[in-house]
Amino acid sequence: MPAFRIAFLTHEPFFPPSGGGSAEAVYLVEEMVRRGWEIHLFCPKIPDAEVVEKKFGIHLHQFSKWQMGRYAKLRNFKYLAYPFFLERMVAAAAREIKFDLIFSQHAISAVAAGKLKQRLKIPVVMNFPDLLTGFMETWPRYIAPRAVVNSLKRYELLLPTKYDADGVLTVSDTLADYFAQTEFPRAKICPIYYGYDAQYFPFRTQPSPVNPAVVVMHGSFDAHHLGKIAFNAIRYVSERRRETIFRFIGKKTASLEKFLARAKKEIPDFRYETIGFVPYAEISKHFLDATVGIVPYEESAGTHCAFVAKLVEYIASGLPAVSTPLKSIQSYFKNDPMVKFSAFDGNDFGAKILAAIEESPKSWQLSAAKSAAHVQSELDWQPLCRKAINFTEKVLVGAKSA
Repeated sequence: MPAFRIAFLTHEPFFPPSGGGSAEAVYLVEEMVRRGWEIHLFCPKIPDAEVVEKKFGIHLHQFSKWQMGRYAKLRNFKYLAYPFFLERMVAAAAREIKFDLIFSQHAISAVAAGKLKQRLKIPVVMNFPDLLTGFMETWPRYIAPRAVVNSLKRYELLLPTKYDADGVLTVSDTLADYFAQTEFPRAKICPIYYGYDAQYFPFRTQPSPVNPAVVVMHGSFDAHHLGKIAFNAIRYVSERRRETIFRFIGKKTASLEKFLARAKKEIPDFRYETIGFVPYAEISKHFLDATVGIVPYEESAGTHCAFVAKLVEYIASGLPAVSTPLKSIQSYFKNDPMVKFSAFDGNDFGAKILAAIEESPKSWQLSAAKSAAHVQSELDWQPLCRKAINFTEKVLVGAKSA
């Protein structure tokens, strides 16, 4: 008999990771399996399912009514409908399999997990790698009216209280504070941050300046990544150092195409590279000749709660970084000389990029090594996932005792 039998719920394809919270799921599952737990993973259909089951030692239960994923058409509407079908999938499986706990990844699956707790009478741990609806604050008002966004955000934050979750994992202390403000017990909340895989982001050395300078940004390139701050910062730098190259690593989304089209039209001599989607294990190769990494996110509850993995990966690789002052990462990196925090202003962000470009590598090389070592010791996936699953195991043992 396994130590515990877990129903792991997610709205993202499990493997290969598509970015964001999907990368975290892989490492959480590995830690559970390492402890001898039997994992039944409920997720959208993935390629090579039998190979993945064998690779991770899990049981896959796949949703196949429609395509899911961060780049799927009509993504948001599909997300709204998915919890209903996910709940039915798990409930059907539970007629034959006795689960000890339901573990939900992201707010979308937390809706199904909460309803299943009431239905199956088993404990639930909800993991929130972000405040999903909080990012909608940066969307145009004609798409996301503020009254609607505030209502959705309130609904998301009340999920643990509404369904009496047995435990909540959060991506940051800031998000933990948001849940605590809903009167959900602080003792049942565990902030774990967001990590990276140290083997894929080795520390680099860069003894001399790169010319021309390369400013790198990677991610899923949603609307909150490429707003007014990013545009004005790029214009500020391009007008003062025309040879500067801006490198975008990630799928060429509609948001990125629109951003680049405007930049080419309005910024003389704008120079850029689009790398396209890059597997997680290969991202750091595109940092080797870079000068500075950037996180020019617009301000919102979502971005303030996020523990931005991109910044962690820049620092782990020994790459100086510039970021807007997002509460979670500014709190963690406030004394780190490798990170420059701007105001929520494009010109100030651009000035910080220029300062990083003009700084001699010799002045920050020692700091780079120390910062990378600190990140590796605290934010590699293994220690983070141990913390998360220790907390989950405590919930399980407590439920068994009760």
